[in-house]
Parts: sequence; structure tokens; C-alpha cells
Amino acid sequence: MTGKLTRFIEGKPRDVNDPQIFHHVSLVAFLAWVGLGADGLSSSSYGPDEAYRALGGHTHLALMLILMTAITILVISIAYSNLIQHFPGGGGGYLVATKLLGPRIGVVSGCALLVDYVLTIATSVASGCDQLWSLMPPSMLPYKLTAEVIVLFGLIMLNLRGVKESVTFLMPIFVVFVFAHIWMIGYAIFGHMGTVPVVFHDSWHEFKFSIASLGFAPVAFLLLRAYSMGAGTYTGIEAVSNGVTMLREPRVRTGKRTMALMAGSLAITAGGIMFGYLLTDSHPAPGKTMNWVLLANLFGTWHIGHLKIGVLIIMITLIAEAALLFVAAQTGFLDGPRILANMAVDSWMPHRFAQLSDRLVTKNGVFLMGFAGIAALLYTRGDITMLVTMYSINVFITFSLTELGMARHWIKDRAKEPRWKSQLAIHGTGLVMCVTILTINLVEKFAEGGWLTAVVTSVAIVICFVVRSHYDDLKLGLKRLDETLLALPIQPESPEALEPMDPNAPTAVIGVAGFSGYGIHHILSIHKQFPGYFKNMIFITAAVVDSGNFKGTDEMGRLESETKASLEQYVTWARQHGFKADYRIGIGTEAVAMVEDMVKEIVNEFPRAMLFMGKLIFREEKWFHRLLHNETPFAIQRRLQFEGINSTILPIRVL
Repeated sequence: MTGKLTRFIEGKPRDVNDPQIFHHVSLVAFLAWVGLGADGLSSSSYGPDEAYRALGGHTHLALMLILMTAITILVISIAYSNLIQHFPGGGGGYLVATKLLGPRIGVVSGCALLVDYVLTIATSVASGCDQLWSLMPPSMLPYKLTAEVIVLFGLIMLNLRGVKESVTFLMPIFVVFVFAHIWMIGYAIFGHMGTVPVVFHDSWHEFKFSIASLGFAPVAFLLLRAYSMGAGTYTGIEAVSNGVTMLREPRVRTGKRTMALMAGSLAITAGGIMFGYLLTDSHPAPGKTMNWVLLANLFGTWHIGHLKIGVLIIMITLIAEAALLFVAAQTGFLDGPRILANMAVDSWMPHRFAQLSDRLVTKNGVFLMGFAGIAALLYTRGDITMLVTMYSINVFITFSLTELGMARHWIKDRAKEPRWKSQLAIHGTGLVMCVTILTINLVEKFAEGGWLTAVVTSVAIVICFVVRSHYDDLKLGLKRLDETLLALPIQPESPEALEPMDPNAPTAVIGVAGFSGYGIHHILSIHKQFPGYFKNMIFITAAVVDSGNFKGTDEMGRLESETKASLEQYVTWARQHGFKADYRIGIGTEAVAMVEDMVKEIVNEFPRAMLFMGKLIFREEKWFHRLLHNETPFAIQRRLQFEGINSTILPIRVL
């Protein structure tokens, strides 16, 4: 029953050996714009809102704010488009900081990104419900937080089914949003075309009056503060470079097209909405979003007879905004687990976060991001201002480190890079913009949520260093094991060892990974416990496809060839020590099921076969060891015991 329910939620498994699998699960530019660009485009629902509110009564500065916003989007998008060119394997800010500034700075960027994507999910869902609740009476407000949690649970279930499925399902929502906002912005501008010259004229004169009465510095600070408070507008720009691995080949070209689509649509939408506020003289209303105010000013009085068509337009547009914000939460579910998996491959996070489900989704990452998003919603009570503040700080930590890394790269390699001056200008300008926004947000909003995101990110960084320290100690212990056991003297293969294996002879089935002292320890332990008993040895490996190697056909081929080469080394070693030996290999995403199937096949051929697996043990077992090291041998043993197949787990101590 549990299995059927899981299949209903997640869908049928995918075959990693299908040569077309990367074509089936990858995204073309348009779908990538939907899945990854939705985060950037949807930020127009709350970024311009926060920026315009920060102007207070000085709305004449909105024109400068629109220009600054458009320039910032242009600079950051060009910078991240260059990033795709230089890092076509994906990874975004984490990989850039790791490669260009060092692993320790990389983990800071990675942790900031992880918290950022948790807040992407929470902010998008909270803002989406804000749009919907603008259409409802105040009496419904107590139910908003409950609705946000329910929506987030639904998104978790959707993402367990796979990337392309979740994006395709949500694509119509994206299309409705785009057309609704083209209509809203177009009508706001062309319907008020006669007032456009007046608005420009009045804004210029009010600006000069403000400078004369207040002074340049206070006006500049007010403008910079509003510019920084609207930092949520730029928060989704990095998503494409982080998710390059899910794009259709050629990935660099697809990534650049996606970035161009996202940057252009975001600049037009965010700038158009803010210009609409100014043209319609919109002001904040209690319990309503600024977009509701704009729509009410544009269409509130529209009617055909007794039919209030304007109310219908407002409802459709805000529902489309809410739906796209829910789509934007997908970015957290698409890119967050990938950053988590990249850090797990580098041993900054528990290795299980790099594992894929049979739907080729980093399921553990999806659960972690989803439930952390729920925690963020519950803590902030869905307060969008607090969430956007926390969100923006982490985004611009990553932006700043990325731009710093790229600027350093162009300075360091200027002798080899003919275009280094133009590239340094782009990334240097981006660095100044990002550091300015980050600094103002931290200073202005430290007491209103800024401190919390700083603490959470710092705790995540400390956890990463603790995890890495444990894995480094383990590697050192395994290295000592290699130096001891791989140095054992060997002899030429004996003629008896090359003869066919006797199916009726006692057979040791040994689960191994790469050729190492760890695997040799298995063989020696078996020989010590059962001296001279086993005549055959069959080495088996479940080559698990994780996020580190699920990046293309070449990587999959490399995984298979490397696994085969390791098994052949074990076979050669065993034959040189007088054993008849062979190997079996399985490739998939679930080690337990693969090993179970291989052992059943072997037992049918060799009835006296017995499985041996190794398990790391520690002098002092800690509560976190089960999180850092999987319990696969015990799971396999339980399944095989139910089938009546003998299996033994060999303890291996390296620490």
C-alpha cells in the first residue's frame, strides 16, 4: 500500500540507462524561462511594491528608481550570462566562489544560497497568498498562514515527480501572468499617454526642489534606500546559472537565451509596474498590495451594465500573480537541492543529499527545502516585508561573492584574456551595486529580520565545517587502510584460478565500491573467519547515479567504465591470490534494490552463495553518524533474510 501511494505521488521510475533520458528530463529555453525565470519575473509582484513604498511622499524619485532598477537588472544578467559561459557545468555562485575564491569562501556562498532558496519558497508562497487575500474581506486574514502551509505541502508533492513534469504542469499559469501584465502595463501607459509629459516635467521640478530644500545627500540616501529596499526585484536572476545542468543541449546557448528572456521580461514588468504606480498616483492601502491599488485605479470603475468587468480583470490578474508566485517557489525546489547536492559531493553536506530518487530527483533535498520553507513561514507568520528583507540579504551575499570572484578572475588572467577590461567593467560595476544593496539592507533592516538570516546562515556554515571535518578524518583513515592493504605482495594468476567457477562450490558475494583497502579488508576478513571455505568470489557493485554524475551521457559512460575497471582490479587481485573470481555490476539510483536483484540472480546460479558487506564502525557512536553514513547494508540484509538468503555485515574500523 505504501509503495502504491509513493508511486501515485512520485510517478513511475525513470530508466537511467535510457539513451534519451537527458533529452526527456531537460528543459528548452522557454520551459527553463518558466521553471527558472518565474522566480525573477514574479518578484515584480513584491520588489517594486517595497521600493515604491520606501519612497514615501517623494514619489517623484520613481523615474530615477525605474532607471536604476533597469540598469541593475541589465548588469547582473550580463554578468551571470558570462558565468554560464565560464561554468557550463552549472553550480552558479557556489561553484564560482569555490573555484575562484577558494573552498572556504565557496561554502559561505553555498550556505547563503541554501538559505536564499528556502526563503525563495517562503517569500513566493507568502506573497502569492497576499495577492489572493487582497481580494478577500479582512475576516479571512487569520486563515492566510494555514493556506500558505497547505500550498507548500502541495509543491513538495509536485516536485517529487520530477523537474520537467512540475514545470510543464505550471506553464499555463506563467502564460496567463505574462499576458495579464502586458495588458495591465500597456493600458497604464497608453491609457495615460497624455499625462506622461506632465509626469516627467513635474518629477524633474520636484526633484530640483527636493535638492534645494533638503540637500543632495538626504535625497541621494532616500533614493538609495528605496533602491535597496526593492532588492527583491533582482533575487531570481542567478537561478539560470545555478540550474544549467537541467537545460537542453547545447546548454550554454540555452542558458544564455533563458537569461535574456528572464532579464528582458523582468526589466519591462518591474519598470512598467512602477511607472504605472506613478502615472495613476497610486498610494499604499491597508491590507492591500500596491498591485491591487494599481489595478483598482486602472479598472475599478469598468462595467458593462450591471456587470463589473473591472472587478473581473482585477481578480484574473491577481490570481495570475499569485499562481506565478507559487510557480516561482519552484526555483527553490529546482536549484536549492542542486546546490545542496553539489555541496554534498564536495563533502560539506551529508552525502545522502547527493542521491537521486528513481524519478531522478534529489528527494532528500526537496524535503529539506520544503520543510525549512514551512518553518520560515511559521516563524515570520507570513510577513512579506520581513521575508523579503531576509531573502534579499542572502541573495546579495552570494551576488557579491560571485562578482568578486569573477572580477578577481579577469584581473588575475588579464594577460590571457583579450576582453578583460570590458568584462572587469561589467563585474566590477555589479560588485559595487551588490555590496551597496547588501550594506544598506543589513544596516536598515538588521533589527527587522536581518539578524536572523545572518544567524541562520552562520549556523549552516558551522555545520558544513563540522561535516567536512568528519569526512576528512574518515578519508585519512581510509588512506591509511589503502597504504597498508594495497601494499600486500601479489603473485601471478594461478592456472586453477582461471578455470570456470564451480556453481556448487561455496561462493562469497562481496559488495564493494572503488578498488581500495576498504574492499581488500572485506576479502581478508572473510578469509580469516572462513579459512579455505570459499572457492569462488563474485564482486558486486551498485553504481549509484547521483547528482555528481547525472550531468550528461558522457558522465554516465564514465561512471560505468570506472566502476567496471575497479571490479576488474578486484577480480585480478583475487585470482593472484588463488581464488576463482568474477564480477557483476548494476547501474541505477537505488542501491538496496539493485543489490537485492543482483544477489538473487547470483544465488540462482550459485546456490551456496553468501553475501558479505562492510560497515564503518566508530569507537564512540555519535547521534549524527547515521545521518552522515547510510544504513544501506542493514536494509539489504533485512530484505535478503526475508528471501532466505544468508548475508553478513563485516565491521570495519578506520577511526
